[in-house]
Amino acid sequence: MDPLFNTKHGHNQIKICVSGAAETGHCGIDALDKAKELGREIARHGAVLVTGATTGFPFWVAMGLKEVGGISVGISPAASEKEHVEVYKLPLDYMDLIMYTGFGYAGRDLLLTRCADAVICGCGRIGTIHEFTIAFEDGKPIGIFEGPWEMGAELEEIIQKGHRPNAKIVMGNEPKKLLEDIINLVKKGKITEYKPVKDSVSDTN
Repeated sequence: MDPLFNTKHGHNQIKICVSGAAETGHCGIDALDKAKELGREIARHGAVLVTGATTGFPFWVAMGLKEVGGISVGISPAASEKEHVEVYKLPLDYMDLIMYTGFGYAGRDLLLTRCADAVICGCGRIGTIHEFTIAFEDGKPIGIFEGPWEMGAELEEIIQKGHRPNAKIVMGNEPKKLLEDIINLVKKGKITEYKPVKDSVSDTN
């Protein structure tokens, strides 16, 4: 397994967006534990977590990720830290970096999914469906994390009624296996022949 973070070639880190509900009352009694385990597996696989810098399910995933030293990036709908906290009532915890977009939730969702290599959908509602459909249209690898919530069945119904085959969607209720499947899909689309520029110090030796 790769190290948690490559300090020299950090651009090679796979970025996994986790989409899910900010309000979690409908997610089931095991949702917290499942979300945290998903976060831990993202870190163990050497990937960077990207979330909407929100509460609820994505926040829980970030909690689990930070337990094992992973890297967490938040994409906020707010234009500033002050607006993020005081207007949107969103947290600052468990994120190494927060990008303030100023685009509200709808615009944030577009940037959130596009800056990631893949999207995993957990317990969620309309916001998660929105992020799923953006990722679907963009041809991103998508993971549907199945658990004691309705979202998995709803997304499966959308896929079926959309009548558009998509080989980049995987489903499962085991975080480790789901991450392995997602990362395999991501790697298929990665540049394989890119040669990094040599360090200037090395060039003089």
